[in-house]
Amino acid sequence: MSGVGSTEPPRSGDAGSAGVGAGRSGVGSTEPPRSGDAGFAGVEAGRSAVVLMAYGSPDRLEDVPAYYADIRGGRPIRPELLEDLVARYRRLGIEDSNPLNEITEATRAALEAELGIPVFTGMRHWRPRISDAAERALAGGADELVGLVLAPHYSSMSIERYRDQLVDAVADRAEIRFVERWGAEPGFVELLAERIAGTDAHVVFTAHSLPARTLEEGDPYRDELLETSRLVAEKAGVEEWSFSFQSESPTGEPWLGPDILDHLEALAAGGVREVLVAPVGFVADHLEIRWDLDVEARDRAAELGLELDRIELPNAEPAFIRVLAGLVRRHAAVPSTG
Repeated sequence: MSGVGSTEPPRSGDAGSAGVGAGRSGVGSTEPPRSGDAGFAGVEAGRSAVVLMAYGSPDRLEDVPAYYADIRGGRPIRPELLEDLVARYRRLGIEDSNPLNEITEATRAALEAELGIPVFTGMRHWRPRISDAAERALAGGADELVGLVLAPHYSSMSIERYRDQLVDAVADRAEIRFVERWGAEPGFVELLAERIAGTDAHVVFTAHSLPARTLEEGDPYRDELLETSRLVAEKAGVEEWSFSFQSESPTGEPWLGPDILDHLEALAAGGVREVLVAPVGFVADHLEIRWDLDVEARDRAAELGLELDRIELPNAEPAFIRVLAGLVRRHAAVPSTG
């Protein structure tokens, strides 16, 4: 997918692009809270709360310009790129509401029910902001916040920026316990392994690309992705696999590769005829999945005579919620409900 010319990745694998979750009333917002907020109107003093962080997604088609301007630090997107993005969102069924946002809300609500403590959604590039989520948790009396990003792998260009926003918002008013990475979490590995076990196809693991300069800066992102891919393949007993990146943005600098579209061409040239794409850097369906893989990659595969399929993303399924709940429990004094 051609990006929007940002100097950062539109997403680094997080489900936030799946949408806006609960707690939309935020601070200074005139929008009503979503139904999931009703269960925890307040937080008792001395209790933990979770700030579930994600990238964000426009609520409706008319929000697309503002959304991408936010990603680009206020700089407007070129008209031709904006027109293309609007067309993509429209093809995915986003007009007056964003059906993909329901995934994040379902995740938030299920995690809250599993943990028995309040969970507030905070978006990096849309509403409610990470700062909104932190304010609501603090206003309810929480003195310990667990920060959890819906992205499994650490990068200074993604996870670190979520942490910075949360730290700035809390401003030493509560203790922060931040989950930095969870790509090697056994439950997550097993969940993905179940989706590729028994396949006869060549498995291609994918994740959102980043500028190549991150390697020179010592960023662990690529190594963590390859480790997750290896663990999943071993768990599933799959020997024929490879890795590629996707969703590079046209920023004028090199990005990590190979890109999935180029990689498919190389696989076809090598005699591969069936490909199963397994996004390990993404945990929910959103534009990078529904367009970059389901449209662009499928089209390229068809041109090359390849049969291409992809695994289902975890979204808000119970097994995935249990993985997230386990992460929170290990970082805070949250008793098991089991």
